[in-house]
Amino acid sequence: MKKWLKASGIALTIAALTACGTGGSTTSGGPAEEINVGYFPNLDHAAAIVGKEKGFFDDELGDVEAEYTHFPNGNDFIEALETGNLDIGYVGPGPAINYFLTGGDIVVLGAAANGATLIVARDGSGIETLEDFGGKSFCTPGNGCTHNVQLEIMLQELGLESNRVGGTVEHQSRIAPANMVAMFEQGQIDAAAAPEPWGTYLVEELGANVITEWDQVFLGETLPSVVVVTSKRFLEENPETVDAFLRGHKTAVEYTQENTEDTLETINDALFNLTQNRLPETVLSQAWERMVVTTETHPEALQAWADASYELKFMDKEPDLDGFVDTSRLDAILAE
Repeated sequence: MKKWLKASGIALTIAALTACGTGGSTTSGGPAEEINVGYFPNLDHAAAIVGKEKGFFDDELGDVEAEYTHFPNGNDFIEALETGNLDIGYVGPGPAINYFLTGGDIVVLGAAANGATLIVARDGSGIETLEDFGGKSFCTPGNGCTHNVQLEIMLQELGLESNRVGGTVEHQSRIAPANMVAMFEQGQIDAAAAPEPWGTYLVEELGANVITEWDQVFLGETLPSVVVVTSKRFLEENPETVDAFLRGHKTAVEYTQENTEDTLETINDALFNLTQNRLPETVLSQAWERMVVTTETHPEALQAWADASYELKFMDKEPDLDGFVDTSRLDAILAE
């Protein structure tokens, strides 16, 4: 356990430190010469992992050289996109929305998965239901991230608030999912709003209690847990390259929908390459049941999430997502 954990933490730290590059360079009027693709080592990024490992992206991109970088959280992903070190990739809707609302250059091209948020509590934490969170602590991958808002809006409905706004529930953010395992193991945290497969891992391997299942979490069945994004600048300068990438995305989504066993094996192999350890097959298979790989974006769910984020005071003004989602290119490709 500790060896696996240490390796995971190192791998994810390296991911954050090495999220660099020159950004995709273009040739006037044609496809880019290269493209920098970002994703997370999480189960709901199955389309990204499978697309990379099976060569679906590379097949569609042809002569365009693709560089792939994995990130531990959405904040680091967005920073790379903002600095031009990332051109396109997979991220949770929370960081993408937050960046857009602050004037960031970002557009959602489609979705990659729905669900995949699990609320769990450490065995012995004293938490049996959401009502028990008062005076307890929880962690999330980022402050104001997708999972953070999903949990806090449910707590607010029960009259509970995080210490961020003067409440009694302690929130620790920017905890890489793999590092949540160490915090649970050492009793450093009481609960987590975790992406898959890490939520199920905490349950199956450390005996954590499921407090709220993925389909009972706020917007759990409709909110995209992963969206495909790029900058409007990159899209305008490299439409052919973006379309090629989206064709690879379509193939990857369809493959994961039709080949569960090989998809999970591919993901486990990819995680092994990062950590030198494999996740138990039971963890992956059960976590897979807590999400849906899909291209359906559900813009109304994105707006509802943004409204909840504003209500929780993660935002200073009411969110207007006009221009944030444009699935027209992916829709056309899906219809081919």
